[in-house]
Amino acid sequence: MGRGGTTAGVRTTGAGIACGLILALVQTPPTAAAATPDWLSSYETAPDAQPVKGASSASADAPRLTPGTYVDTISGGERKYYRVALDGTSNAYVSAVLAPPSNGTVSATDGIKVSLRSTEGAQCSVSNDITFGGTTPLPVADYSTRRIGEGRECQAAGDYVYSVEWIGSAGASQANRWPVELKYMTEPGLKAGSVMPSAPASWSTRLPQRVKGTAKGASGGSGFYDATPVGHGVWRDRLAPGESRFYRVPIDWGQQLFLDGEFGDAESDASSVAAGVRMTVFNTARGFVEDVGGDYRGTPTTLSLSTAPAAFANRISDQDDRSAMRFSGWYYLRISLDQRISGPLPVTLRVGISGEPQDGPEYEGDATKAGFGISELERAAAQQNAFLDDDDDRAEALLIVGVVGLVMGTLLVLWLVVWAVLSRRSRRRRITARTPFKPMSH
Repeated sequence: MGRGGTTAGVRTTGAGIACGLILALVQTPPTAAAATPDWLSSYETAPDAQPVKGASSASADAPRLTPGTYVDTISGGERKYYRVALDGTSNAYVSAVLAPPSNGTVSATDGIKVSLRSTEGAQCSVSNDITFGGTTPLPVADYSTRRIGEGRECQAAGDYVYSVEWIGSAGASQANRWPVELKYMTEPGLKAGSVMPSAPASWSTRLPQRVKGTAKGASGGSGFYDATPVGHGVWRDRLAPGESRFYRVPIDWGQQLFLDGEFGDAESDASSVAAGVRMTVFNTARGFVEDVGGDYRGTPTTLSLSTAPAAFANRISDQDDRSAMRFSGWYYLRISLDQRISGPLPVTLRVGISGEPQDGPEYEGDATKAGFGISELERAAAQQNAFLDDDDDRAEALLIVGVVGLVMGTLLVLWLVVWAVLSRRSRRRRITARTPFKPMSH
């Protein structure tokens, strides 16, 4: 997967009660295709994504998008245009996921380019080329941005042009109306006079010790919308050849993500497959962060990667992998098997979240509501591998259960404290009443 001309993808009591109640309500992620054995073979677009048809030019007739998720299609050699209205204070992120069908034919240089420009043609940020980097038709994603900052382009409020373009040639004739999932997000600006938190000067590239524990089952999702939440710990899954699965990990300000993906023995004889296994991380706005790939020779293979700590000031870095770690929120992991691998593989994920959460920037607005942040309930759900979606009816139920659990737990603790105090007082009174009077001797 090439990006910007470079390699990228080839680049206590109350809490306990709440978590227990969350576990009791955990269900399989909602999807109509869940009953189909190979339902994860193809990328599933978000069920609430609005259908849209991009224009063939950057004219005023291009459909106008508001923050949200959309779905369109793209064919070989095609370019689609959309319009977004930006204010003069928020950071904007427009992303695209190219989702080829599982039986699609691709080449390593096929893919798409995502761009955001002013109506006068000024480029708001580097346009990112997203390519497959191989012959397996896996979902690929990245974004383009408008960042508020002195001396940068696209600072004024107004209309901007968001485009998605097919790139590549060898597989162009094979791409016919392939799904493209679009997402437009806005991150609130900082409060007037607030100071940007400083970025960490250095950090560790390895955890002090390997993530250990009993592996819990976590069947990965088919895309970003149903990515399975996983927290710090060990998780197990199983992938078929040519399959990609998605997981989401909660990362707060100051925290790093460490990942080990252990791909097990093949069930049948397997020949060596170059770059047969792959592990990729995307940020909260679906921007590419980092990835690692490796050959698969039919025996256990481990891939490892780590990220920089999440910091608001990372966005000014000229290093792509560091710049992408600019949010507090969900970070997405995609693991993939090459379609040439002979059979399904067991996969063990060791997810390490390192560092104490730190204070973030002073936003002029609710960043978490805009999708840039993590609630305590979501964090608990991830640790328990519970699926929680803002659009899922269970989200409200889980929120109520979590609040009730915390309140009940707090009341229980208070009652135990009061009971203990009253018991001590009652015991003292009984002891005093039973002690016989002894006259003092002279």
